[in-house]
Amino acid sequence: MLIPGAAKKVIIHLNEDTGAARDFLYAEIFRFLYDHGVAGATMIRPHAGFGSRHMLHTVGAGSVEGEHLPIRIEFLESAEVVDGILPALCELVTDGVIEVQATSIVKAAQRVQPQ
Repeated sequence: MLIPGAAKKVIIHLNEDTGAARDFLYAEIFRFLYDHGVAGATMIRPHAGFGSRHMLHTVGAGSVEGEHLPIRIEFLESAEVVDGILPALCELVTDGVIEVQATSIVKAAQRVQPQ
């Protein structure tokens, strides 16, 4: 569980259709984060995007429909955990961008589930 204080926010920008060794790249990254004990991660599937080649990719008309749709995977974690997994994460990301930002956790609450 995260605790209040200094942390890092990591955002990984990918294409939905990028393959990897055993699965799509986004699925392998998500599993990697889970297996390495990251406190939590969110996968976001935007409706549109474009990259350095300036080709518009969207689910709508007037674009390269259904190809290379964007995926974002975001997570917050302590600096120590991020620094520990970042080299392996960089190796895993063969096509995409990894962004790391310093941030602060103000509150990390966890609802107690009724038994």
